[in-house]
Amino acid sequence: MNFSEVFKQSNQLCKVSPDGKYMATCVQYRLEVRDVSTLQILQLYTCLDQISHMDWSSDSLFILCAMYKRGLVQVWSLEQPDWHCKIDEGSIGLVSSRWSPDGRHILNTAEFHLRVTVWSLCIKAVSYIKYPKACQKGIDFSRDGCYMALAERRDCKDYVSVFVCDDWHLLRHFETETQDLAGLEWSPNGCVLAVWDSCLEYKVLLYSLDGRLLSAYSAYEWSLGVKSVAWCPNSQLLAIGSYDEKVRILNHITWKKITQFEHPSSINNTKAVVYKEVDKRTAVTSDDLSLHITLGTALFNTRSKYEICPLPVQFPVVKPDPDRANPKIGVSSLAFSSDSRYLATKNDNMASVVWVWDMRKMSLVAVLEQTSAVRCFQWDPRRPRLALCTGNTTLYLWSPAGCVSVQVPTEGGLQVQSLNWHRSGDSLMLLGKEQLCLCYMDTDQEDK
Repeated sequence: MNFSEVFKQSNQLCKVSPDGKYMATCVQYRLEVRDVSTLQILQLYTCLDQISHMDWSSDSLFILCAMYKRGLVQVWSLEQPDWHCKIDEGSIGLVSSRWSPDGRHILNTAEFHLRVTVWSLCIKAVSYIKYPKACQKGIDFSRDGCYMALAERRDCKDYVSVFVCDDWHLLRHFETETQDLAGLEWSPNGCVLAVWDSCLEYKVLLYSLDGRLLSAYSAYEWSLGVKSVAWCPNSQLLAIGSYDEKVRILNHITWKKITQFEHPSSINNTKAVVYKEVDKRTAVTSDDLSLHITLGTALFNTRSKYEICPLPVQFPVVKPDPDRANPKIGVSSLAFSSDSRYLATKNDNMASVVWVWDMRKMSLVAVLEQTSAVRCFQWDPRRPRLALCTGNTTLYLWSPAGCVSVQVPTEGGLQVQSLNWHRSGDSLMLLGKEQLCLCYMDTDQEDK
């Protein structure tokens, strides 16, 4: 495993292009495009203000930079650096900007969600979509890029409109059986649209492409409900994380619950392996004292490692404050591995613990207890390998073979706040508050 030098970035606006060849990084109002293999700067663009959001087009030819405070969007071309596009939304404002799947249209959402404006880069045409709903996830595109589902709110009722992305004509428009729609998401095969209600009512609805209600699922009533939803990559399972600290798994044949995963505060009997992070602090001798002061590091060098815990195991639990909104309880993070074999989950009142479930055996396979709260975890897009970070200078990896913690050897100590895998699974982008570096995996050695 090797690490690159450290680069500057702002607001964690760093993304690798969909083709995996380029890396775009925002530093205040500047946009830097680097070659992923050499990390040399290929293009440098200057925007009109500090960049709030940045995204690649699907074909990796254009980059969108949004400046929400000024209601501006600038688009840059990699092939033609002199070409650029500026979209000014004016007094109606801007709260969200994103690419359409074809990479030639931009969807801007106005302030107060008054409308969605579809701008075409090819023919300079403009289309308007009224009544978009302000919710967690109100727009989603099917994986093949053919359809867009949009949540709408009109006459105090929730609706979903399905548009064809080729010419943006309305394919279906139907009312949903929700009190306050919170989000929607297409299944990976694009056949089913999952719609879920706000946390005040436990309800998940499954619709077909033509707007037929396939199934409605509710686990309980009169308590906080759905907190997270995730589709299995093969579209055969739907995982629902709830405020009652459980994950329920629905199957794609009957849309009934086939199992549920609980997150207990203690484990007494399990076949799963429980890994616990342990800090190993080594005192610095007086001979090394001047060197460490010069480098600006601490007097104690912290090296963490995992130990396998014998049963029973008790996990640290934080009691949520009942007087505050959005209580820190329930399953907020769900992620399936690329081969659909494993599911990783995090329960918010045990924020330092990640649970890994085997979806073939429908059982717990591993538990990772960290010394700090887990900030982010993400699966390798090619292998069943999970990377996670906790806001310190260490990168953590889990695979069926075991667990490992790796110190990020950067000057000043990069505090890893989030991470992103390269599409090849050969490298990881590690993001701090104002820095980033790349971690390269030795895949040849792993495959032997």
